[in-house]
Amino acid sequence: MTRTRLAQIKKEARGAMTARLTDWIGQHETQDDVLHAQPSRFMQATLDREPSLEDGDALPPLWHWLYFLSAKPMRALGRDGHPAKGGFLPPIELPRRMWAGGRFAFNQPLVLGQPARKQSTILKVTEKEGRSGQLCFVTVEHCITQYGAVAVREEHDIVYRDDPSLDAKPVPTVPTLDHADFSETVQPSEVLLYRYSALTFNGHRIHYDSDYARGVEGYDGLVFHGPLTATLLVDLAMRHVERTPTAFEFRGTAPISGPAAFHIEGRQTGSAVELWARRGDGACAMTAQAIF
Repeated sequence: MTRTRLAQIKKEARGAMTARLTDWIGQHETQDDVLHAQPSRFMQATLDREPSLEDGDALPPLWHWLYFLSAKPMRALGRDGHPAKGGFLPPIELPRRMWAGGRFAFNQPLVLGQPARKQSTILKVTEKEGRSGQLCFVTVEHCITQYGAVAVREEHDIVYRDDPSLDAKPVPTVPTLDHADFSETVQPSEVLLYRYSALTFNGHRIHYDSDYARGVEGYDGLVFHGPLTATLLVDLAMRHVERTPTAFEFRGTAPISGPAAFHIEGRQTGSAVELWARRGDGACAMTAQAIF
């Protein structure tokens, strides 16, 4: 079989897979929860702060990820510790999945101690060929309502990819922005990663199983959670501006893995704060923007 014919067969197979996966567009689910204060108090402790949040207080931005959690039996988990694909999310055959980014509108504060509802809808399923191989992106919209109104609207981008090949070339990294107005250093630790995984009921093994992270998914150590990096960035902006943002977005550009410290940095331009996470080797791991 010629290379041209083989490439054509692969292209046709990808086209058939894409057509099948797009059947999931429009699929939706609804979850109800009460925003108890205890998970948020545990999150404060995880960030090395005194637990002080109580019922009636506003939930900090992105801390809604501590709620609306779902639990699958152990037999329903995949090799990576995530629930096996299918059901609400499409059954994408690529084995690795990560958060790619997200966009948020904060219309009104979520109030601790009160019930809330999350309605999720699959907006897009897109397959691409990247430098590191085949990719599939899924975008899910989450609308969180409380007191009958949408308080938080989120678009969540998930990326699926192949296992790394032994002869794969390193993907070029993106340099960080210059001239930060403010910067802080974050020191990852196994305890920090464990606590955040526990708070979000995230069984993804790359965050606590170093042998799996290195030997199967090809990282150089435990992987720092993308959502936690985004949470630290929006928190940094809020402490600088001393207000809650009306909108926020982030995009992951490179993983943060291993025990080395990294930096969260930003600069303000008018009503916007540009943010980024800078790895110890100088590469940009995440970019973000908060609007106030």
